[in-house]
Amino acid sequence: MAKELHFESPSFGERIKGMLGVDFYRLFHTPLFYIFLAIAAVIPAMILGTSGMENPQTGEVAEKLYTNVWHIIAAEKPLYVVSSIAEYANMNMVFIFGGIMVSIFIGHDYKSGYVKQLFTTHAKKQDYMISKSLTCAFAMACMCITYLLGSVAAGLLTGLSMEVNAGSLIIAILSKTIMSLGWASLYTFLNIIFRRYFGISIVSSFFFGTGILIIGVAAILGNSSLLNVFLYGSSVYACLSANVVTLIVCIICSVAWAVIYNVAGTHILNKSDVY
Repeated sequence: MAKELHFESPSFGERIKGMLGVDFYRLFHTPLFYIFLAIAAVIPAMILGTSGMENPQTGEVAEKLYTNVWHIIAAEKPLYVVSSIAEYANMNMVFIFGGIMVSIFIGHDYKSGYVKQLFTTHAKKQDYMISKSLTCAFAMACMCITYLLGSVAAGLLTGLSMEVNAGSLIIAILSKTIMSLGWASLYTFLNIIFRRYFGISIVSSFFFGTGILIIGVAAILGNSSLLNVFLYGSSVYACLSANVVTLIVCIICSVAWAVIYNVAGTHILNKSDVY
């Protein structure tokens, strides 16, 4: 009697491991990743290098935006209403450029036909969302690290003060880095919505990355702690007066939004044509 062959479908862990392997391979073997790492490192150097420069037309020297190098990492306190560019130009800018990187990374899936091939042989749409979110979160976390290194190097070269509460600084850096998961999930979700419109996906990522929505709401409500439920709000909450509560808030917010965006993105992929 012929034996029946039984093929067990791969488990969730095996599927995610396989997709992550492919995504990380593609990430590490594309110049895109390294270009954006370099961009993140150069941003603080450009800001500190141009701050306080003399205007060649008027001869006036602009006031320096920063006197302390760590202000380019985070603001002194949570300020949801931006009153000066110095309060805005910090590590949060990584999430703007990170959004553009995510748009290009995912957009290539659709332009190259990778998605069509993937969903022909791999039906689990949630696996695609989870893998992309985690891979892009890793990429943005790496951008946070190169931004930090660039900030320290630029600070040393410009001779800015490096006085800071070390504990709060470490928590602020960790909190902002952890927010990469929430941001990556948001950008993955946006690129699923605008998967047929590459230009719109980049614009939408840039729009949300700048925090225009939360800044607008803050202009009406003021510096309310309730704004921390939004990704940008929690990123602002990670400041140089941060404490353990700050870290907990950022972890909860980042994970919660990652779950929400992944569930929503999976629903869209399951209910619509993904090609």
